[in-house]
Amino acid sequence: MMSGDNGAPEYIPAVVSALNAHDNLSVLAVGKEDVLQPLLADQPHFKSGRITIVSATEVVEMDDAPQSALRNKKDSSMRVAINCVKAGEADVAMSAGNTGALLATAKFVLKTLPGIMRPAICTSIPSLRERGYVHLLDLGANVDVTPEHLYQFAVMGSLLSSVVSGDPAPKVSLMNIGTEAMKGNELVRGTVPLMEGSDLNYIGFTEPDGIFFDDVDVIVSDGFTGNIALKTLEGTVKMIVQQLGNSFKKNLLTKCAAVVSMPVLKDLKNRMDPRKHNGASLLGLRGIVVKSHGNADRISFQNAIEISVKLVEQQIIDKMRKQFETAENQQSNE
Repeated sequence: MMSGDNGAPEYIPAVVSALNAHDNLSVLAVGKEDVLQPLLADQPHFKSGRITIVSATEVVEMDDAPQSALRNKKDSSMRVAINCVKAGEADVAMSAGNTGALLATAKFVLKTLPGIMRPAICTSIPSLRERGYVHLLDLGANVDVTPEHLYQFAVMGSLLSSVVSGDPAPKVSLMNIGTEAMKGNELVRGTVPLMEGSDLNYIGFTEPDGIFFDDVDVIVSDGFTGNIALKTLEGTVKMIVQQLGNSFKKNLLTKCAAVVSMPVLKDLKNRMDPRKHNGASLLGLRGIVVKSHGNADRISFQNAIEISVKLVEQQIIDKMRKQFETAENQQSNE
């Protein structure tokens, strides 16, 4: 509750809204007690015990180096929250803090599931498909990978998409510079046989300009490519919004056009609202960890909580463990 740009004052209303929406939900608010206590003292959910303060004396700052945070801030709110998951005191750890520190701490404390070589960061982004979103991974956890890593990312992403959407066979693709079979580097081309020989609903390649448009549910890449793609998309959206604002402010005629266009613009803003897609999952660990945007407001933060609840309810860890245990058994029998 202490990390991120907005901190506990913004996140607590999101927690309260989530508790109102889920009768079986309870929350451990991890952080400095002298900060959290005054904010929660008058909350009915705090008085009833559905919100419990778990004391942590340190905070991982956004500019802390991951290894430094791991070694030197063992009583940070981030570390204590992840410890709660490992101890079975919580089903999921959620943080809006330093992504590198969160990943390093989660890997160190929770470890990866048997059979999984590396965890990956996965989130959903808006698309023009009927479903309205597509899952993209890896988003920066793994810069240098092998075809086997990409294949495992695809399996984990497919499971996550299935849990969230209810689709038993989500469509999976590899991000590439073209859709033709001969396109791409050795990494991408080397991953294709693994994808084609699996039970995944593999449909081929997706080019970056098809992320919003292609009929695909999960797009897989290495962390370097995925992070660049995500940040490029975010920057493009910001530029379009700013350019629209500038255009509508040019003169009286354009300002009148803005008023007339307002219903359409509001609908577009609602469809593309990044707050509705907040909440990236750290897949492949022995516990659920969800990363919220550092600048999340209460709407964004609540959406990340909703994703956390769904992952717990759908038993994503058990499904992932069984999936990779089955794969290991099949390899042993071959």
